[in-house]
Amino acid sequence: MTTGISSPVILPGAEPFLFRRGRTGCLLLHGFTATPQEVLRLGAHLANQGYTALGPRLAGHGTSLHDLARTRWPDWLASAQDGYDMLRGACDRIVLLGVSMGGLLSVLLAVDQPPAGLVLMSTPITLHPSPLRRWLKRLSLLVPRIRKGPPDWFDSSALAERIAYPAYSTRAAAEVQDLIPRARAALPQVTVPTLVIHSRNDTFVLPTHAEVLMTELGARDKRLLMIEGSNHLITLDAARLQVFEAAQAFVRRVAGPSR
Repeated sequence: MTTGISSPVILPGAEPFLFRRGRTGCLLLHGFTATPQEVLRLGAHLANQGYTALGPRLAGHGTSLHDLARTRWPDWLASAQDGYDMLRGACDRIVLLGVSMGGLLSVLLAVDQPPAGLVLMSTPITLHPSPLRRWLKRLSLLVPRIRKGPPDWFDSSALAERIAYPAYSTRAAAEVQDLIPRARAALPQVTVPTLVIHSRNDTFVLPTHAEVLMTELGARDKRLLMIEGSNHLITLDAARLQVFEAAQAFVRRVAGPSR
């Protein structure tokens, strides 16, 4: 008997991943409109060093923009929480690593269930001053999607393998705008060691966001790494190996050698 309810079809290459290794777990959270592919290379790099790496697919991502439009920021946080709970059942220590919106979700997780450490990559933390921002939810009824701008990659081969939606869901974008101030309000409560990584060449989330993070984070142990030669997606673009090595060194420092 069929129920008439069909499961969303996941785009090829957008599946979640899990590398089972040692007792230190790394939860890698992708950004808005993206998929676990955005953090897959970083996860593989950490796994090669003996760390367990999990990259969940956030609700509404990796299927269709229609699915994304129906999700809300608590749905994305629930997806991240599911990943956190899975790692807690298999690991002794967990480090959270989030890209862009994934960084916002990591901040909220770090407040309620402090991990061993936190890595925030290309994370937005202040709202865009556009006057349209407050009208996004209503605007979504007339303009359901917003086309993305031209690519600004330093490594064109990375662009060719990217798996993400070609446009933004206007309704879901409004949810990101609701999520940002919640994450910012939580920053003073984040007391775990934190590494902030941002590109000086990021024109989507300007480097000033990293400065705000460093100022408002409650952690005493907080470090900032500014890189060159990458766009917003620093886990994929030309300087990704520098990001991977910095993240690995941080995980080792806060959680110890893989075992």
